Amino acid sequence: MKLIVIGLDCATPQLVFDRFRQDLPNLSRLMEEGAWGRLESTHPPITVPAWACMMSGYDPGQLGIYGFRNRKDHSYGGYVVANASTVKVDRVWDTLSKAGKKVILLGVPQTYPVKPLNGHVVSDFLTPSTQHTYTYPPELKGEVEQVSRGYVFDVEGFRTEDKTALLERIYDKTRKHFAVAKHLLRTKPWDFFMMVEMGVDRIHHGFWSYMDPTHPKYTSGNPFEGTIRDYYRYVDQEIGEVLDLLPDDTVVLVVSDHGAKKLEGGICFNEWLIREGYLAVKRYPEKITPIDQVEIDWSRTTAWGDGGYYGRLFLNVRGREPQGTIDPQDYERVRQELVEKIQAIDDPRGTNLGSRAYPPEALYREVNGIPPDLIVYFGDLYWRSVGSLGYRSLFTFENDSGPDGANHDWHGIFIVNGEGCRKGGLAKGQRDDLTLYDVGPTVLAFFGLKPNPGGVGKPMIPAQGRL
Repeated sequence: MKLIVIGLDCATPQLVFDRFRQDLPNLSRLMEEGAWGRLESTHPPITVPAWACMMSGYDPGQLGIYGFRNRKDHSYGGYVVANASTVKVDRVWDTLSKAGKKVILLGVPQTYPVKPLNGHVVSDFLTPSTQHTYTYPPELKGEVEQVSRGYVFDVEGFRTEDKTALLERIYDKTRKHFAVAKHLLRTKPWDFFMMVEMGVDRIHHGFWSYMDPTHPKYTSGNPFEGTIRDYYRYVDQEIGEVLDLLPDDTVVLVVSDHGAKKLEGGICFNEWLIREGYLAVKRYPEKITPIDQVEIDWSRTTAWGDGGYYGRLFLNVRGREPQGTIDPQDYERVRQELVEKIQAIDDPRGTNLGSRAYPPEALYREVNGIPPDLIVYFGDLYWRSVGSLGYRSLFTFENDSGPDGANHDWHGIFIVNGEGCRKGGLAKGQRDDLTLYDVGPTVLAFFGLKPNPGGVGKPMIPAQGRL
């Protein structure tokens, strides 16, 4: 039994299944011979925690991971990066490794710091640099550096105006990753192989506005209009070369953690909170300044927000935060008041944005760690949350972390090849009932192993189809 997961971070259904399908012969062949469909993502639909949710079957609340950075305590500045050390549960490769299966992981998010397993690991884009130990076993590092001619974890500076140089970096990174993938497949024993390519995400953020005629910054006939299509063609070609290295009876899954869509603009979350009387600063900044560098008057602050693909709102609760102002008995009243006000925000034309704000306990089976008090999606993710101050406006059309043409969307992709359908007793063709949480339990079911207890996900394959 051999199973490979090819992860394409941010690969989006409207491109893979529709717009670009005729340009992707290898992915199209997998779809024609197997089963495929949209893969509903997590709340929030972002890389961290989505891949950990996918490969554990647990939701972000169960994992206690709500984004790339999470509060480590109830102080006003205590954040930690959600790397592998923050994942406290077994993921697919842990279970397989304990069962004696040979595992290879390449670039899978939240695998740094690397941990020993029954196989080989090359860690992910959260690795600080190649100066750190990023492989298991450690001596694999020299091999990776030689094969890749200088390994890189991510596309540095992908929010930039220099699109020509950015495109070179995206292709360079992707070539290196697939070169290492093919080398590992040729030279290392494996039962389960998983790689995640981040270049798809980076090209969406860098070039979506050049491709999408509905994007407010799109210009017809621009020199980068075909850039995303060409890159998808290239990735499909690399996937074809990977498939050529696999035994005929290999089960192949191609998945993504979330999709992408045009970015209309940004909602200046903390500007709005100041305007509504929830946030007070001792001195308003003269230039655009990240919220964690602004001196906040906590004695007069009820709530503050964080920026990103989605918004996180934190309440300043007496007895919980160091200078809390909200009486715990008023917590639910204040939170519900903010939900209603956020959902009433209009766009610059005066039309309701359709924003949504959720208490974490409304989204997750459990709420572990220190979650935001509200998880906020502005304009159904057509608008991102901007945490910085200095705009003197509720709206911005420039991202505070650099140029960005896309935000994340609610659905990624799932494809299983014909061999997977045969071995798993799966009906071929399109499916519309798939969630990201089901992928990990499905992988384990192919190996005859049980998923983590209490998880959200369930195997996609019927019980009689399991080996």
